[in-house]
Amino acid sequence: MAIYEYRCEQDGAFELTGPLGVPPEAAVCPACNGAARRVFSKPMLSFAPRALVAAIDQAEKSRYEPEVVTSLPPAHPRKRTPVLPLTPTLRRLPRP
Repeated sequence: MAIYEYRCEQDGAFELTGPLGVPPEAAVCPACNGAARRVFSKPMLSFAPRALVAAIDQAEKSRYEPEVVTSLPPAHPRKRTPVLPLTPTLRRLPRP
């Protein structure tokens, strides 16, 4: 179920719930039974994690103001895994 917002000229905004994707363009105001038009509002992003909101904002900003890259990012040195010396028992095993 989705929440759709409507605005009545006399009584202001109110919300109706309905199936996702099929909202009526007009609804009846519950206070005065007059016609109310659908209003588009922003989604409820306040309940989203801050990292997600920041990523959405960055993606939206980069749509119109892309960052210009002048050089490659620095390469991180590879970490080598320490190799332990073989024990006498393991030395006798065949090596690939």
